[in-house]
Amino acid sequence: MELTVDVREQVAWVTLNRPEKANALNGSLWFEIGKTFRELAHDSRVRACVLTGAGKHFCAGIDFSLLAEIGALRQEACPGRQRERLLQKILELQHAFTEIERCPKPVLAAVQGGCVGAGLDLVAACDFVYATPEARFQIKEIDLAIAADIGSLQRLLHTLPQGRVRELAFSAEPFSGAEAERWGLVNRLFEDPEALHAGALARAQQLAQKSPLAMHSTKESLVYSRDHSVSEGLRHIALRNAALLFSEDLDAALDAMTQQHPPQFRD
Repeated sequence: MELTVDVREQVAWVTLNRPEKANALNGSLWFEIGKTFRELAHDSRVRACVLTGAGKHFCAGIDFSLLAEIGALRQEACPGRQRERLLQKILELQHAFTEIERCPKPVLAAVQGGCVGAGLDLVAACDFVYATPEARFQIKEIDLAIAADIGSLQRLLHTLPQGRVRELAFSAEPFSGAEAERWGLVNRLFEDPEALHAGALARAQQLAQKSPLAMHSTKESLVYSRDHSVSEGLRHIALRNAALLFSEDLDAALDAMTQQHPPQFRD
């Protein structure tokens, strides 16, 4: 299987599983990612997710076989239809990764080794990132004579200073996990992959104990507010809380604080 999902203790461990190809994304794996996070969004067993890669690397980016599939669209004789089909293909590729952002559960990326091109697009769609110091990130697309079009340029502008994103996108120079942490792309570093996975699992398990309703509202509000004005964001969360604030979860949280015991929230 090119993508594996292991659900334990309310955490879905999602693994890109093409280690012999450094987890490069062919067409089937690419769209399986979108399908998986669409399903996890509705899986009552899951309250948090970790996305990682098998083997030495997180993801080497797009597989040449998928590039060949896209290139085959040139065979359409009609220029208008050729461009329309290419547009639809790009939108489909974007949508697969946006499913990570749309998933109401928090998604943590655990990155070791290379995280290049489409791999960085994947990471940019996650809620936050843990990595090893030696992890290597790269906006690679400009070296393939294309502009990155799956989300890293758009999402990283809300994580890193604009000048930093421009420099990385224009130069295609790789940067380390240590640099990524210093700049704010990576939340926390771990000395090796074993410690990275243990730390990611511990954080995901801790997040899984939070109210599912509150987690969903918080993530949705963060994404909405990123793309809208402050006043629009405030209106959005007011409507969201007006609909969901008086819940069993609120009662459980208040009771837990009063009685000094861990809260229990149902799915």
